[in-house]
Amino acid sequence: MSFTNFKVPFQVDSKYSKKSAYFSMEFAVHQPLKIYSGGLGFLSGSHMRSAYELKQNLIGIGILWKYGYYDQARNQDQTLQVQWNEKIYNFLEDTGIKFQITIHEHPVWVKALYLNPETFKTAPLFFLTTDIPENDYVSQTISHRLYDANVATKVAQFILLGVGGAKLIDELGFNPDVYHLNEAHAISAAFYLHKKFGNIEEVKKRLVFTTHTPEEAGNEKHDIYLCEKMSYFCGMPMDEVRRLTGIHDDQFNHSLAALRFARIANGVSALHGEVSRKMWGGYEGICSITSVTNAQNWKYWADKKMYTAMEENETAAFDDRKRYLKKRAFEIVADQTGKLFDPNVLTIVWARRFAGYKRAELLTRDLDRFNALLSNKNHPVQIIWAGKPYPVDYPAISDFNNLVHLSKNYKNVAVCVGYELALSKSLKQASDVWLNNPRVPREASGTSGMTAAMNGAVNFSTFDGWICEFANHGHNSFIVPSVDYSAMHVHEQDQYDLDQLYEILEKQILPLYYDNPSAWRKVVQNGMKDVRHQFDSNRMADEYYQLLYNK
Repeated sequence: MSFTNFKVPFQVDSKYSKKSAYFSMEFAVHQPLKIYSGGLGFLSGSHMRSAYELKQNLIGIGILWKYGYYDQARNQDQTLQVQWNEKIYNFLEDTGIKFQITIHEHPVWVKALYLNPETFKTAPLFFLTTDIPENDYVSQTISHRLYDANVATKVAQFILLGVGGAKLIDELGFNPDVYHLNEAHAISAAFYLHKKFGNIEEVKKRLVFTTHTPEEAGNEKHDIYLCEKMSYFCGMPMDEVRRLTGIHDDQFNHSLAALRFARIANGVSALHGEVSRKMWGGYEGICSITSVTNAQNWKYWADKKMYTAMEENETAAFDDRKRYLKKRAFEIVADQTGKLFDPNVLTIVWARRFAGYKRAELLTRDLDRFNALLSNKNHPVQIIWAGKPYPVDYPAISDFNNLVHLSKNYKNVAVCVGYELALSKSLKQASDVWLNNPRVPREASGTSGMTAAMNGAVNFSTFDGWICEFANHGHNSFIVPSVDYSAMHVHEQDQYDLDQLYEILEKQILPLYYDNPSAWRKVVQNGMKDVRHQFDSNRMADEYYQLLYNK
């Protein structure tokens, strides 16, 4: 096909006619394309699927990571091993487009590959790579590892996505009305656009920004002189960079720059929108911040047979289907760990990116209660953990490894590796209780519980992120009662949440599951119904057009 004067290769719905380009460091569109790490990728993958379903005039721009995020394997003692394995994809099309961008005052060649919408039922996606013979080895490594730990390489990756993505759009002749930055990784595009159009007003007309980080300290910052040396600002003099971004210290805050270059921004849940407005409210010259709550693609994630049985009021078929899904998923757990779980036993799953604030090991901090929970003969329990720590986040890797060692003491505890789209879906189908216990208010949105509910799992969570818009305790989920955490020391907060988790588990969840299965089934089904439309990414993709693109 031709990639000159590129058009979306399907009939666009007139509601979504505005041309949009969506930039993201990671896309989780399907298991074989391993260019994502966690929630940000799952979110953008669902967004691209919904853009296809709704026939939106939108393209995605990302990077083709040669080694992905990393492959999560095991050492001899079952602990985490990080592997960097080359990925090869025969389903990506070479566009024939090659061009140069400047990185570190040095020309770097960029090649673009294309994912046809019909391959995985997504919006058209373009992926950039520098891993081509025209480049020296250092330039080739820019597109090797997602979120490279080397700071200069990471800044180069941001330039590749932002400047490279904006230049690709020019090469395609796509001429979008909207440049949508999913996180601030690609804000270098704003400097490219400023150079192209000559003034900030033209940039602001076109730029919208989604922020995902609920803490100011968590936003990406890099030495402003390193950024300048890396050619981040597209030749703009430092005085002009400071004037336009309002950044006068030595730390270039990518999110703050994005908020000053965009015409509108959004948080990723109603609560996160409030937190973001409060967090950035003291800064001058930022755009307004609304919220579009994250969502996941129902068509891709949901178990349709469970929904059919629920809609036809076939309770036996509904229960049989859930039991079958558990049994099938337990084969994967058994293959990995040698633990053969029972589909008739309540199964708790904690599975997502390992990060300190998500507190993967919280339940294990009271070993007496943990042992009592796991040895309860009347109300037996099985627990599965899974998730990928950042490959140089050593405290998170230590948490993972400690859980592995702990699991060796129990027949009914397992820790899985390789947490990507396929395992994620299987573990949601394996789960009766989807455990989510981030330290409030650290979770901007968190979306794994949405897809868990789409597969007949009940959310059991602290009150944070998207849960605040979904949860009805005892009706569709179980929630740790919210208190004024700001008045607590972090250890007090952890202890409160831990005590509440055990109280609710022992006194509400376990008795309901075993002693009143029809009431339990009702909670499961309420969750499936409540997540179905409000947290389907079709609603989210529509809101982006109505609230951000068309404004």
